[in-house]
Amino acid sequence: MALRTLASKKALYFALGGAARPLAASSRGVTTVTLPDLSYDFGALEPAISGEIMRLHHQKHHATYVANYNKALEQLDAAVAKGDASAVVQLQGAIKFNGGGHVNHSIFWKNLKPISEGGGEPPHGKLGWAIDEDFGSFEALVKKMNAEGAALQGSGWVWLALDKEAKKLSVETTANQDPLVTKGASLVPLLGIDVWEHAYYLQYKNVRPDYLNNIWKVINWKYAGEVYENVLA
Repeated sequence: MALRTLASKKALYFALGGAARPLAASSRGVTTVTLPDLSYDFGALEPAISGEIMRLHHQKHHATYVANYNKALEQLDAAVAKGDASAVVQLQGAIKFNGGGHVNHSIFWKNLKPISEGGGEPPHGKLGWAIDEDFGSFEALVKKMNAEGAALQGSGWVWLALDKEAKKLSVETTANQDPLVTKGASLVPLLGIDVWEHAYYLQYKNVRPDYLNNIWKVINWKYAGEVYENVLA
């Protein structure tokens, strides 16, 4: 049971994008995760996102999800070994929340790119055509994601998703740190925008729509396009 449980978590991790760095094995033999490095400096996304926000977001918030996820996996392994069903059930919430936080943020960092390196350039090629077909225009997609992200109560994420079975794009939202797979096993995240306050409050205060309007200036559409084409290849 322990191996099946941990294998399923590992499969979920990779299915949703994973980290930029490899998984690590702890001293107990449990497969854990590591905080991925960023491919740009903390201040490289300014003025859209401040360097202070990026540093805290990556070094504090994401790092905490990694630490707590790994801790929960260790505890799960021990509980399964003891046959403690109550502890196994109790740990599921921590695994989902912290594992989801790790998966979501690992995708989020890849979805961002400095303007000087092409961040904010509209999607081209197959993804650009699919956006026009499924939403009418790129501008219509941005408007829809901004509206749904601003309307999301509390904390969560707004996603551009690809249904790999229907081969259609859709805009989805998830609460808290729920990963996109919780909305459907066939949904693949192409773009995820974090609308937790820790992603914007130091710079935009409580004006989430301003954050949503500005983040498009540093979106890495090349990465989203590559994921789209790889899934449908």
